[in-house]
Amino acid sequence: MELNFYKYQGTGNDFVMIDNRDLSFPKENTELVAKLCDRRFGIGADGLILLENDETSDFRMVYYNSDGNTSSMCGNGGRCIVAFAKSLGLIENSTRFMATDGLHDATIDADGIVSLHMKDVDHIKTGNGYIFLDTGSPHHVEFVEDVRQVNVAELGAKIRYSDMYGSAGSNVNFVKPEADGRFSVRTYERGVEDETLSCGTGVTAVAIAVHYLGKTKSETVKLNVEGGTLEVSFEVRDGKYSKVYLIGPAEFVFKGTFIV
Repeated sequence: MELNFYKYQGTGNDFVMIDNRDLSFPKENTELVAKLCDRRFGIGADGLILLENDETSDFRMVYYNSDGNTSSMCGNGGRCIVAFAKSLGLIENSTRFMATDGLHDATIDADGIVSLHMKDVDHIKTGNGYIFLDTGSPHHVEFVEDVRQVNVAELGAKIRYSDMYGSAGSNVNFVKPEADGRFSVRTYERGVEDETLSCGTGVTAVAIAVHYLGKTKSETVKLNVEGGTLEVSFEVRDGKYSKVYLIGPAEFVFKGTFIV
């Protein structure tokens, strides 16, 4: 079997994209998904995304982590599939698509900057030295003195697999405020089971967390990730964060054929 694929990345968070409108991809084959995402024996990616037809929107996004399992919403993947859909001629500059957490609106400009409407957030949990919220995927947010010195793989795994989050686990973000008003973020992603260069739902969670804790009064937050810079904007009314947008570049890398 030959699989035609496209590789996209959003601030270093990379994805194998497959046009599955004909439903030919073997969706239950988790071993194949994991192989395609493997950086030594496959194409290499943090996740795999299928673009499929949807009766209520422009298309459907089906997301797999690099371990081969379907997962919750991926913000950078959502931005990348918008760019992919435009390249296929399915959309022009705006779209509405279905993901695992519901419908998402998005726009893409001439420079490939995608603004993706994320889910509303109205439940935030604060704990001893951390904050937890769900932005389409669950996120633990913890502030550190020096984000460069954190062993993200080791400490992130310890928190992800702790009794605090049970068998489902959580993504884990380490954050440091910067002098210019930005926030530097490093993220451990469940399903990848390692640090990634960027996490869209992660920076969205961090942006809301820093506002909720009073570390910024701005409703537009810029965040430094290992793979670049992202921006999150929102509105706050009566403790509810709505009109949440994840904004940043989504770029085509290469395309090819994988022979299974």
